Amino acid sequence: MLLIPAIDLKDGQCVRLRQGRMEDTTIFANDPAEMAQRWVDEGARRLHLVDLNGAFEGKPVNGDVVRAIAARFPGTPVQIGGGIRDAATVAAYLDAGVQYCIIGTKAVQEPQFVIELCKLFPGHIIVGIDAKNGMVATDGWAEVSAVAAVELAKQFEQAGVSAIVYTDISRDGMMKGVNVEETAHLAANISIPVIASGGIANMDDIKALCAVEDNGIMGAILGRSLYEGTIALADAQCYADQQ
Repeated sequence: MLLIPAIDLKDGQCVRLRQGRMEDTTIFANDPAEMAQRWVDEGARRLHLVDLNGAFEGKPVNGDVVRAIAARFPGTPVQIGGGIRDAATVAAYLDAGVQYCIIGTKAVQEPQFVIELCKLFPGHIIVGIDAKNGMVATDGWAEVSAVAAVELAKQFEQAGVSAIVYTDISRDGMMKGVNVEETAHLAANISIPVIASGGIANMDDIKALCAVEDNGIMGAILGRSLYEGTIALADAQCYADQQ
């Protein structure tokens, strides 16, 4: 299982939110590229970037930071989400060296958009499904839709989506443990690999995810647990590799 450090971008800084609330922000670094360097030095094989401003505004806001990180670490795949609402944005990110673009809100609003992107950029599209009580949340988690996470994911099974990033927003940034049951349920019911996100607090969560990895869980995104030191990336990845 691949462990992926998260670098959440707000106003050019590296931050963490609690449950996606912009007003509940902890700043961890003024230079996100330096933070990326730390995770690469500790053995990160992929980086997960989120343009938080972009998620709320519906367009890239921290694009310069994203491009700088992609250029600095050409050997480390970068995936970016937040504010990606058109093909031109995807093309610009891929041209800048980003490997994967994550489509969230627009995947809910216009599933056909994801299908078209997969045709234009095969192998480079990830769908981000943020859910609360199994229902999909959109617009920077400000709205909860009437769409079930599993139902949404199934719409993309034949499209060529590289992965589903599944985030339980009730747990994200709260350090209360990952929702293993819901994540495993999603992974077991779709053919697309799933990346777990939200609430991963310590090695118990890594062990629990590894235990159900065969269901189709390919990776896990680590945020506050890395920044607060409750998980050591190199040790955790070593454990996951051995399972």
